[in-house]
Amino acid sequence: MKSALLVIDIQNSFKARPFWSEEGYAHWCRAQQALIDGCQRAAVPVVQIFHHSFDGGPFDPSSGLVTTLPEIRITPDRIIHKERHSALAGTPLLSWLLGEQINRLIISGMRTEQCCETTARHGSDLGLQIDFISEATHTFAMTHASSGVNYSPAEIKARTELVLAGRFARILSVQQVLASLAEEEK
Repeated sequence: MKSALLVIDIQNSFKARPFWSEEGYAHWCRAQQALIDGCQRAAVPVVQIFHHSFDGGPFDPSSGLVTTLPEIRITPDRIIHKERHSALAGTPLLSWLLGEQINRLIISGMRTEQCCETTARHGSDLGLQIDFISEATHTFAMTHASSGVNYSPAEIKARTELVLAGRFARILSVQQVLASLAEEEK
């Protein structure tokens, strides 16, 4: 099985959003970096995804914020720009994956329940094997519009794991996915 690591939306645009929070951020940075470094050591292609919106906001390339978060060191093998939640919708990613005969995606990045989960579901529906690395995804607290209940990043990650596991993705830790890559090399 040939794999690729997707590093989704790890961009400074988020720091300009009103919901930005450092909660869990340092842990995520360490996990994300370990995953990137481990995949590079295993010769797994690293694909960095940037989200663009052309509305003058922080995701608009003209804002100067559509750049990699400074805490993360990454030299991607491929860069993809997207305008939708799924990294596979309206981008050249799928054709590149098919051309490279990649059939397994390792999902990481920002936001757990939004672009990461949407890409995982989309990839699964296309027949790709999906490994969702929750500890290498980051999100922010959200308040339910009608009930007013506030959900923490940990609760949102748990919900995402619940709905993806066994149906759309395998839920793995950084250590587990890197061990599985090492095993495949043998």
